[in-house]
Amino acid sequence: MVVSGVTHPLDKFVRVDRLPHLWCPGCGIGIVMSSMLRAIEKRVEEGLFSEEDVVVVGGIGCTARMPLYLNFDAVHAIHGRAIPFAVGAKLANPKLKLIVVGGDGDIAGIGGNHLIHAARRNMDLTVIMVNNMVYAMTGGQLAPTTPTGVYTTTTPRGNPERPINVVKLVASLGANYVARASVTHPALIENYIYKALGKEGFRFVEVLSTCPEVFGRHIGIRDAVQLFMELRKKVRVKAKPSLDESYYDWDRGFVLGEYVDRSEPGYLRMIGLLR
Repeated sequence: MVVSGVTHPLDKFVRVDRLPHLWCPGCGIGIVMSSMLRAIEKRVEEGLFSEEDVVVVGGIGCTARMPLYLNFDAVHAIHGRAIPFAVGAKLANPKLKLIVVGGDGDIAGIGGNHLIHAARRNMDLTVIMVNNMVYAMTGGQLAPTTPTGVYTTTTPRGNPERPINVVKLVASLGANYVARASVTHPALIENYIYKALGKEGFRFVEVLSTCPEVFGRHIGIRDAVQLFMELRKKVRVKAKPSLDESYYDWDRGFVLGEYVDRSEPGYLRMIGLLR
């Protein structure tokens, strides 16, 4: 995109003819996308893979629209099925660099079973879950990641359930890399995705994100900047946090960091497709 004679440095990765995007003002998905593209750009410049090797897969939801704006081979799959589609593409062509992007509903809710089995197999994928803690696109219903006590359209008295801690779940299943970031810290998102793209096996990056239109409005924070700053107050960064510190609680807050970083053989190596 050219504005006043200036071209954005990431435009080479974006289908600018499809802009403007459909995300609401104040949505954090754009921060995640630009951070991901910077990480991809670094790996391409290093020669680890080429732009032609990248395939981005999304399911249904706000985050899952991201592949439609990217100038890579991309797939908009059905709800919850981004991971198995990516698995099929990787098995068919091991050279490809598969990246799955989706929201917490798409990845941990509708697609939760696929997440579990991809992690236990240590499948060679990078999965980026943008977590705004609610089913945002469909009206603000309770999600598996909605913190306890938080209002949603289907829990008007507050969520009585315990939310799923996806970081701890994926780590327990043997993933090679598990990290949690936040849109309040774009450099961390970029660093964690960059790290994930350089490893084999299953790599999972959770990114806590803001949704002022639905989640924020439901908790009484409609202003996008105010919600961003509220999330900023609730996160803290820690080097090498333990899994016991991956607690997931809106009142207690969230610890950002790299929770798992190991180098076990990925699935393709275990079945002989990589040497």
